[in-house]
Amino acid sequence: MIELPIHDYYPQASQLIYGCMNLGGGWNSDAVTDGDIRQAQEIIETCLEHKINVFDLADIYTFGKAEEVFGKVLKANPSLRKNMMLQTKIGIKLTPTHEVKQYDLSPEWVTTAVNNCLKRLQSDNIDVLFLHRPDPLMDLDDTAEALTKLHKQGKFTHLAVSNMHAAQIAWLQSAISIPIVANQLQMSLEHADFVEETITTNMKEGCNSGFPRGTLEFCEQQNMQIQAWSSLALGKYSGNPGENPTEADVATTKLVSQLANRYSSNANAVVLAWLMKHPINIQPVVGTTNIKRIKECAQAPKLQLSRDDWYLLFEKARGNEVP
Repeated sequence: MIELPIHDYYPQASQLIYGCMNLGGGWNSDAVTDGDIRQAQEIIETCLEHKINVFDLADIYTFGKAEEVFGKVLKANPSLRKNMMLQTKIGIKLTPTHEVKQYDLSPEWVTTAVNNCLKRLQSDNIDVLFLHRPDPLMDLDDTAEALTKLHKQGKFTHLAVSNMHAAQIAWLQSAISIPIVANQLQMSLEHADFVEETITTNMKEGCNSGFPRGTLEFCEQQNMQIQAWSSLALGKYSGNPGENPTEADVATTKLVSQLANRYSSNANAVVLAWLMKHPINIQPVVGTTNIKRIKECAQAPKLQLSRDDWYLLFEKARGNEVP
């Protein structure tokens, strides 16, 4: 098992990340309440108590309220900041003031967005700044220049990307001297195309994979950390099956429950352990606001699935055996 590349720039980083997407009282225009602040503080303290010290935000989460409520907690409890790694994402315009959803990595928006993040977080620095989505209209040199200026000003320490494939990352890195240290992608037992693209090379099935071929290998070669968003698949196999579950969904949920009993653990930990079994050492992002579920997820790093059980879970979730 290789060491987490993230340890190169944050030695105490936890393998689990807490995703703050649902903090702040919901995706609406309501003001942040005292109850929202208390909820955020309880979640932050629970995470730290259970050795989850990386917190993932974005400027769009609950229309900026996630960062706002997080900042209010830090202002009231400044000692918490030194015990955590704070990362946030910019590059999507998705607020009540923008009529058209769009991606924007123009130098003007990058600069505005970073400054707004810092203001909401009531902080002078972001540990890791993520570019949330590729922007087809991005001018590479202009954006690189803006990011370099913000970095020299000390507004962020490390640069990362989200939802980018190998060529996009290499293209960006060619114009900027700041190392790109992480890539955040959708990966889970449900969204397992990162495995499918490996095992269906030279097969027609491989054409249907939604995961960019070669991206994991590229990131490992470049010593970049892989982070997985939606790692629990919204609880699909651990208590929230959704409407009209398929036969494969039902079979996978049953197996997850059986393995949870066999390993003296819980269903959430099993689903995460499946991801963390991968030798690239994926960091799952966990976004539940349920305290009990957070504690259950915190058990995942202790759970080591056998090779047989890993493949059995994969087989159940894909609905048939590997080719």
